[in-house]
Amino acid sequence: MNQTNILLETGTNELEIIELFITERGADGANVNAFFGVNVAKVLEIIEAPEYLEPATSAEHPSYLGVIPLRDMVLPVVDLAVWLGVDRVENHHEPILVTEFNGVRTGFLVSGVTMIHRVSWSDVEPPSRYLSDLPGNCITGTVRLGEHFALLLDLERALVELNALDTTEPEHAPVPATDSPLRVLLVDDSTSVRFLLRRNFEGAGFTVDVKNNGEDAWNHLLALKAEAAKTNTPLTQLLDAVVSDVEMPRMDGYTLTKNIKTDKDLSALPVILFSSLISQGLLHKGQSVGADAQITKPEFGGLTNQVREMILERRAR
Repeated sequence: MNQTNILLETGTNELEIIELFITERGADGANVNAFFGVNVAKVLEIIEAPEYLEPATSAEHPSYLGVIPLRDMVLPVVDLAVWLGVDRVENHHEPILVTEFNGVRTGFLVSGVTMIHRVSWSDVEPPSRYLSDLPGNCITGTVRLGEHFALLLDLERALVELNALDTTEPEHAPVPATDSPLRVLLVDDSTSVRFLLRRNFEGAGFTVDVKNNGEDAWNHLLALKAEAAKTNTPLTQLLDAVVSDVEMPRMDGYTLTKNIKTDKDLSALPVILFSSLISQGLLHKGQSVGADAQITKPEFGGLTNQVREMILERRAR
């Protein structure tokens, strides 16, 4: 799978989803397919699972199947059905999605893969506010693909639960004395990432607002803009910076950034894109919409300090 041929233009609010399914036994005994979606940009290739894969009895998580050799690397493999709590009907020649995001390569065992779909983020419905705030939520959105719906998976959560990411709370630099608190808007569709971001920023002395998709964040910014105009207050006295994910229902981070940077009243706000998809080959996408910084998600520890430095530098100017 050649990712360079399928990456979309920046700011179109579109994405390409690879559709997969897990086969489970229905109440009537018949096999039923549950459909899921993963951003194509996270998938390196699809391989056939070896016959010998079995759960590791000493593994920290029951979904962990151990490792397999893949050319010049050793690939950890996760049974996606076990992680999701689905009773999968085992079959021969099951595929493994080889993914790379957050700087980590992982294989996810599934029942099958169908095709790639191009969809608009505006067609992706986020989970209800109740579901999105549940600690165990692993769904970031729902989208219709043909005659059925597919659930978009929060694979970052899988890496957190498998201890593949360092999520320990960082040591924070001393909070500087300022006339007003440092205020940040955090935007991410992953329940686990929102929790970590809020924890880290509040621990670093920030005042935090959190939204779980770009559309809600944009509407929040428009409300702040209206409040600033009504009270004749510079908007940067109400908010200091926006930290946004890239993949989000309704409006993605690139489109959100583009909207901010093309609005004369909002354009002074620093926008930091914080995403598992950021790499040297994709930096141009954030640059083209005017992002002030782009940081990959494994760098949880340094994010708060980088954002603080940007805000203080802007205030000094």
